[in-house]
Amino acid sequence: MRIGIAQINTTVGDLEGNSSLILDAYGKLCDDGADLAVFPELAICGYPPRDLLFKQRFVPDNEKALGEIAKHAVKVPMLIGFVESNTEQMGRSFFNAAAWCGGGQVDKIFRKTLLPTYDVFDEDRYFQPAECPECIQLEDLKIGVTICEDIWTHPNIGTRRRYTTDPLKILDQQEVDLIINLSASPWHNEKNEIRSTLVTEAACQCHCPVVYCNLIGGNDELIFDGRSLVANGEGEVICAMAAFEEDVQVIDLDETSNQIAPSFNQSEMKDIQQALVLGLRDYVHKTGFKKAIVGLSGGIDSAVTAAIAAEALGKENVIGISLPSEISSQHSKDDARDLAENLGIDFHYLPIADVVAASETTLQTLFEGQERDVTEENIQARARGLLLMALSNKYGALLLTTGNKSELAVGYCTLYGDMCGGLAVISDLPKTKLYEFARYLNRKTELIPESSITKPPSAELRPDQKDEDSLPSYDILDAILKAYIEEGRSREDIAAMGFDRKVVNEMVRKVDLNEYKRKQAAPGLKITPLAFGVGRRIPIVQKYVN
Repeated sequence: MRIGIAQINTTVGDLEGNSSLILDAYGKLCDDGADLAVFPELAICGYPPRDLLFKQRFVPDNEKALGEIAKHAVKVPMLIGFVESNTEQMGRSFFNAAAWCGGGQVDKIFRKTLLPTYDVFDEDRYFQPAECPECIQLEDLKIGVTICEDIWTHPNIGTRRRYTTDPLKILDQQEVDLIINLSASPWHNEKNEIRSTLVTEAACQCHCPVVYCNLIGGNDELIFDGRSLVANGEGEVICAMAAFEEDVQVIDLDETSNQIAPSFNQSEMKDIQQALVLGLRDYVHKTGFKKAIVGLSGGIDSAVTAAIAAEALGKENVIGISLPSEISSQHSKDDARDLAENLGIDFHYLPIADVVAASETTLQTLFEGQERDVTEENIQARARGLLLMALSNKYGALLLTTGNKSELAVGYCTLYGDMCGGLAVISDLPKTKLYEFARYLNRKTELIPESSITKPPSAELRPDQKDEDSLPSYDILDAILKAYIEEGRSREDIAAMGFDRKVVNEMVRKVDLNEYKRKQAAPGLKITPLAFGVGRRIPIVQKYVN
């Protein structure tokens, strides 16, 4: 049998645009000899639709779009994800469903059995689960249809078993000949191997081939990497499609030669590069922007952000702005200029000394008798935010924030200052990983000025300021943050790992204290297992200390 897999880049809510992508891919798969065309989870409405589902016309409109698409399913059947209304009086109002279309109509509907409610997922808020997966007969093949989470039941995946129902066990008992999984599985580092294990183990468990069709593209903070794959009944991967690219292929299940895209098993740094480029490009274009603005400090954070922007949007669509204060060092000014020249982006100097002085003069009476402190330092950052946002408004260009995960975690950033902007490109990239990534970007030619990588990091808000004046070295800080934020460890457990207890207590205190900043931060692109954003829901007002 020849299975057509359409790994497409959908946009949430763009029913017309998504339908066009679907029909274009269907036509190509038919031309290439597919016996069945498979599309990702919720391909018609995009994933995740979240509270768009509660808009009165949204689900009926997506069902209408399905009906129009089904009229074109005349050459071969297609299997496509959509939202189905629940007409029963009990339960959630919708099903996360897949439609089997053939002969110009919808022949059968399959419903998702397992609904993820962890990390960035909240499907139990919207969908009613199916009792069990179902099958369909295509010629002499009995095909079991699953949707994303339905195959995430392997005992070695995750810290505990989340479900009492195992769709794969049910399908194995029904002696299916083929399992198809429609998926919208967002990427984070280390996830490719997990998914491959799930698919190959499912094939071994059910003694049949498994076809896994995944979404690609960026939607808000989530980045979908594609990497659709097919495993044969012995659990061997016989096809693995491209990472972070649209890909439409026909796979012959009887073919023994492997078809593995080079990007499927690429390096972590290449994954991060492609993920950030795709996430930024889709965020900018899907929200209607064409250009981006980056404030260039001369440091590594803004340099990496600008480099990603230039690759994602084209150098002609990126504007770099240097906003030096009286405290800014000459090498920082030089590094900002050199970066812009290396990238070939538009570049402007916009000194802020007069803006800062005017602000301090205005506040002088109310500040009389008060010592200078972080307040005056933050006026500089907020002056930059004021001017950058003005340029964003005037040029219609999206302002990109430049803070990394380490600094965002401990509040080493200024609300309404350097946190101003519409997207935080590297906010899920820890500082130590950022240095490694900058070296990777420079592997062929120098994009990031060497001095931006080698000089001690500094916010340059007071003379001779260094990050390590108030923070431990980033290798220590990042290890503590990973243990506390991503692994949920207590202060005592982290100190037992060999870290100074006073340092642990202070860094954990900073994380907890700055939750209010992160709630007001620009959305950031998720690349780690647990990012700041919808997947981490810590109250601002809370007094639990552990």
